[in-house]
Amino acid sequence: MGAKVGGTDEYNSEINVTPMVDVMLVLLIIFMIVTPLLQQGVTVNYPRELNSPDEDPEITKDTSVVIAIPDNNNFYVGKDPYPLTELGEKIKNMMKDKPPDKRIVYIKSGVDVDYGTVVKAIDVIRKQDIDKIGLVADKKKGGGESSN
Repeated sequence: MGAKVGGTDEYNSEINVTPMVDVMLVLLIIFMIVTPLLQQGVTVNYPRELNSPDEDPEITKDTSVVIAIPDNNNFYVGKDPYPLTELGEKIKNMMKDKPPDKRIVYIKSGVDVDYGTVVKAIDVIRKQDIDKIGLVADKKKGGGESSN
């Protein structure tokens, strides 16, 4: 009958590597695309207008403690200047007669004051066992125009 052309009767038991490499490359590309999408963090919807909440009426009272920081080197309690080292004792003396729910300190900071300076003031306040700290800002900042 006939002779076989180009082959044998034996079975080929080797793995065909070409389709496996194709599948692995497709998986690699998928992981390269998906991995950065998983590392972006939390999505936050930003407010469209720059409105601040209403001002606390306690700020304007004579019994409230307001710390003013006009620049990086000066701290004022009321209208009296205090160095950062003495600020804690002054706040502690002013708060000793107040009930725990009324122990709040307000901080007014200038635009050019470094973030670290405000954090130092907050640390001094927290060391006096005061947990309520209010940051005072203008009612509305910016140009006042909203983009919808």
